[in-house]
Amino acid sequence: MNLFKRAWWRLTGQLGKTAMLIGLFTVICTLVLSGFLIQSAAARAADDAKRKVGVVATMQLDINALINSGGTNAGGGGRPSTIGSKGELRSSLVDKICASSAVTGCNYAVGSVGRPGTGLSLHQPVPTPPGQNAEGTDFFSASGILDLNQEKDFRNGDSKIISGRGITPTSAKDEIVIEERVADDNKIKVGDVVKLKVGEIPMDGKQRSDADLSFKVVGIYKNSTADTGAYVPAMMDPANKIYTTPLGSSLLLGKDGSDGILKSATFSLKNPDDLDRLKKDAAAAGVDPKIFPLTVNDKQYQALVGPITRTAGFASLTVWLVALAGTAILALIIASALRERRKELGILLALGEKKPLLLGQHLVEIFSCALIAIGIASAASQALAQPIGDGLLAGEVSSAKDDAGKRTPEQDYSSIGGGTKDDGPQVDPIDSLEVKVGPSDIAQVGVLGLGIAAIATVLPGIRVMRMSPRDILTKGD
Repeated sequence: MNLFKRAWWRLTGQLGKTAMLIGLFTVICTLVLSGFLIQSAAARAADDAKRKVGVVATMQLDINALINSGGTNAGGGGRPSTIGSKGELRSSLVDKICASSAVTGCNYAVGSVGRPGTGLSLHQPVPTPPGQNAEGTDFFSASGILDLNQEKDFRNGDSKIISGRGITPTSAKDEIVIEERVADDNKIKVGDVVKLKVGEIPMDGKQRSDADLSFKVVGIYKNSTADTGAYVPAMMDPANKIYTTPLGSSLLLGKDGSDGILKSATFSLKNPDDLDRLKKDAAAAGVDPKIFPLTVNDKQYQALVGPITRTAGFASLTVWLVALAGTAILALIIASALRERRKELGILLALGEKKPLLLGQHLVEIFSCALIAIGIASAASQALAQPIGDGLLAGEVSSAKDDAGKRTPEQDYSSIGGGTKDDGPQVDPIDSLEVKVGPSDIAQVGVLGLGIAAIATVLPGIRVMRMSPRDILTKGD
């Protein structure tokens, strides 16, 4: 008799057991498919996040590499060594790298200090305490930037322009933006010219220039940090923070203002794969990749996708646990069913039926139940996966926000006057998943479901099929 007919009669003749197998397979396939759907939704969200924030590569001096290469200037007469021209990252060089096809945007800054020049004074609401030497802190803290709108304080709203405009990539090197309190103390308005002096102390024993440097005030900004009413070193007071161009800041360092010397430069990339191309373009522009390495800052991307990555990991673990547990449970059920059907198997074998065909009949029965269950799971899994995924993700997002709140800002000891490192604008983690059932998801659960069915049938079936008809009829197991 045809094995398919026997399988059909068996399934329709014992509807209770058939329904039990279909129900068990439905549970397994629904949980597995839900896991696949959560993984797929997380992968799509991660790709969207990558396109949203891109990748930021940072170029800055590796002082150890510079020393090992012999690029420092040896100090004489007991003076320490200084960074030579080999360790200077110049704006003209970075501008060439910014023209790379891999770069979608770039920014850089020059940190320096400036002494008040003729007719200009610092904002000091509380005078220096008696007996304290403020000579090393009586400076304006100057930041030579490419675009004022990209500065952290202006992005997050701590500072804002109240008159004039900010520094832009097209600004002249002598343009400057000052804080409102300094403008009020010195009765300065937009369009006035102010005098500053070099604040950097030369390390090679030369005399610091005492000449006035003229800067044109193009904007006045207001910082939200109010005066404390206590003494604060001038250089540490937010009111004494000034913004100029990279070339202007280089002048305050006592350098040639025709080519700014940068502390670091950042390059925005669309894709992490573009980093290798950027490195090649940087080397072609004349940058030593060992002294000025490029590193990728993906903190924004990780902040966005961290919770969904952990959710996808949990979903993947669930898929494998359900698959293994389902295989074990089905194998036990089928083994029990085979023992119940020992007389049927023994008689068929005694009548001359081949063992592979008997095993094939059981596979047809189990595959039929599995296919029906896969169809039911395809319809039910999206409704199940969406709330499960949202619930898991909500817990991960909450944990991520708690961890972010406890994390202390990393100190930036390379900046003038200290401060914290700016890792870019803060972003909120992705807190929603769009679960969609696709053909690839159904194919995955179909392959896995039929695989579970095959393993759960073949493993106990082989043991029975190795026995002779007499052994099956007399011993049973």
